[in-house]
Amino acid sequence: MIKPSKPLSFLVLGLGYGFLYLPIALLVIYSFNESKLVTLWSGFSLKWYAALLDDDELITAAWLSLKIALMTATASVVIGTWAGFVLGRFGRFRFFTLFTGMVNAPLVIPEVIQGISLLLLFVAMEQSFGWPEGRGVFTIWIGHVMLCVSYVAIVVQSRVRELNLSLEEAAMDLGARPLKVFFVITLPLISQALVSGWLLSFTLSLDDLVLTAFLSGPGSTTLPMVIFSRVRLGLNPEMNALATLFIVLVSVGVVAANIYMSVMTRKREKEMRLAFANG
Repeated sequence: MIKPSKPLSFLVLGLGYGFLYLPIALLVIYSFNESKLVTLWSGFSLKWYAALLDDDELITAAWLSLKIALMTATASVVIGTWAGFVLGRFGRFRFFTLFTGMVNAPLVIPEVIQGISLLLLFVAMEQSFGWPEGRGVFTIWIGHVMLCVSYVAIVVQSRVRELNLSLEEAAMDLGARPLKVFFVITLPLISQALVSGWLLSFTLSLDDLVLTAFLSGPGSTTLPMVIFSRVRLGLNPEMNALATLFIVLVSVGVVAANIYMSVMTRKREKEMRLAFANG
């Protein structure tokens, strides 16, 4: 078997990362471009950031998207954690196949189909019960949670299967009830998976366009919808400025999450060493 040389491996790796991140770097650079033409550099300027602050439509849509993304990520982690724990710990039970299929369905069903199905459901409910009244933030939130729960459940499921059951068994031997064991022992051990699931759900919700297009109504236009409608008419340097701000926001969130998970990992390893030393 012929092994690739290190220079060739580094070259392929560099080309791959360049293909992924060079467009993002150019977007950030051209957000400081003075020219109105996004592909023609004419000098350094912050005027598009100032223009962005005066764009009420973009600012309103951005705040709405952030609000929905925060609610979606939180709800998805709560629901997805229980679903992932059941899949990873309870083994095969009655209706296990049905439950697994329901959890994984949003991963394989196209978003267009999901959006049409939810739209028809909400319309039928409104005609039958008078609720929900039209489409808006609530219906968008429901659709995003339905989509993101599956991702959280898979992340939590894989982490739960890797846990050492001896810690939970020791806690139950000392008289702790299963619910207390879950919140005191299991939940801290899977905290990294919860943070990862939360960040993934936040990103998916913030970026979603297809589901939102079906489930939104007047006064509930999110940022991806505004950007998509404007890009069809031509590129605007304000889009580069807004995208740069979101890149910074997401990067800070990812770095903070990595620092938190590293600190929690070291803390847990230290506590386990102390526990074994005292035991």
